[in-house]
Amino acid sequence: MLALLLVAASLLPLPSDLVEKAFHGRSGAYVQIDVQTGARYESDAQACAAKFAPCSTFKIWNSAIGLQLGLVASPDAPFWKWDGVARDVAPGWNQDQTLRSAFAVSCVPAYQALARQIGKVRMQEWLDRLGYGDRDISSGIDVFWLPAPNRKTILLSAIEQAELTARLARGDVPFSARTQAELKEVMKVQSTAKGTLYGKTGTGTDRGTRIGWFVGYVVSGGKTNAFACRLEGDGVMGTDARKAVESILTAQGLL
Repeated sequence: MLALLLVAASLLPLPSDLVEKAFHGRSGAYVQIDVQTGARYESDAQACAAKFAPCSTFKIWNSAIGLQLGLVASPDAPFWKWDGVARDVAPGWNQDQTLRSAFAVSCVPAYQALARQIGKVRMQEWLDRLGYGDRDISSGIDVFWLPAPNRKTILLSAIEQAELTARLARGDVPFSARTQAELKEVMKVQSTAKGTLYGKTGTGTDRGTRIGWFVGYVVSGGKTNAFACRLEGDGVMGTDARKAVESILTAQGLL
């Protein structure tokens, strides 16, 4: 059974089986951090520390770097001109994109183009400054976050993912106030009467393991909690991880 460790009285109590229920029998990891105190929950120490490819969750930081360097003018400015190649994997990719729309539909070719504009040297500098995972982009400037057979991607854990989004939520990242504000705009997923959710999904098959990510943070009742969820299993998607997180946060009264 997945046991969720309670480490801060300031967080709402969580039933011991809450994560297990939200995961619907799948393996994985869930980390939640109280941004104000730094206290955290971890579903399983080993699983939460295991490193995997970030998949499309890297679009958070690709966006931030592009905004900071002025390669992206604003969330709603023209960002990527569709190349005319029809991609059946996601029909929403087959059109011109703004940063906001590309983030929402997780448009891989748009973000690959942005990564090429950033270039290897600047990308490495920014990932070093962020302390992003193992910082290894050697597999290629436009694929290093995308898992594939015989490709070594950049790797990071659920703990590292949650720590990064906690830093973003409290403004402790090496980007301007404007970049951070625009990034958070793009990351907004939904608002309810109880809270506002920010995040990004990611899906892929890393070294034979199918994974689905959802990482971000929630603002509720004047408090902010960062999180990272990684599910594992046949057919799993980032949307499954998002549903798991929404279930966990809703049970806590945060969403």
